[in-house]
Amino acid sequence: MNQHPGPIGPTGPGAPPLRVFILDDHEVVRRGVRDLLDAEDGIEVVGEASSGAEALARVPAVRPQVAVLDVRLGERGESANGDHEGIEVCRELRARMPDLACLMLTSFDDDEALFDAIMAGAAGYVLKQINGSDLVNAVRTVAAGKSMLDPRTASRVMARLRAPQQAETSPQSELDRLAPREREILELIGEGLTNREIADRLFLAEKTVKNRISTILSKLGVGRRVQAAVIAGRIRGQQEHQRGGR
Repeated sequence: MNQHPGPIGPTGPGAPPLRVFILDDHEVVRRGVRDLLDAEDGIEVVGEASSGAEALARVPAVRPQVAVLDVRLGERGESANGDHEGIEVCRELRARMPDLACLMLTSFDDDEALFDAIMAGAAGYVLKQINGSDLVNAVRTVAAGKSMLDPRTASRVMARLRAPQQAETSPQSELDRLAPREREILELIGEGLTNREIADRLFLAEKTVKNRISTILSKLGVGRRVQAAVIAGRIRGQQEHQRGGR
């Protein structure tokens, strides 16, 4: 039986509590956020994790409606494929649980991380300097299906999306840099698939996919997966335009 929770329902008296999961590699931060949320009427923290692997294992089992995810995990603060690990966890969880609202929590006002988080499907992005009541409001806001991005932040992201990147480069010249298998992987990145989903689709090991993506990023001259996704989308759009013009 499918136990996937539907969209967030009523939050008034008698409504079931809002289920929240916390991912942060610092125990003090996890405990503080947990105590803050558990003290609120109508909110229940149903689980926590200190690593991305733990979160990916536990979140589907406890079925929260909101996941509060630290952007940077571990000493390096970044995963092997160049993304902040918490953002990669967001991408994976959203692929498995589309109704899950992910609220990213970070110590740094980082435009690159913000852009990547939104592209990964995050519903909100707040700094750890936020006060307690505002964090509670942020959790309730994303649970209700709304975005926790102020207009200024949203405009910065839209500007990034509209900014021409390698505008003079033709789709064919970009594809010429890639081997056939790399082209396949780039196309799937553009579709928003995770490393695991790409590995399953192409019958490859997940580690092989990660290595291939590193090579693709290098060949395309970009440093982040999300930039490769933008390139893939532009190539697809230009190719469709060329086919339509024939």
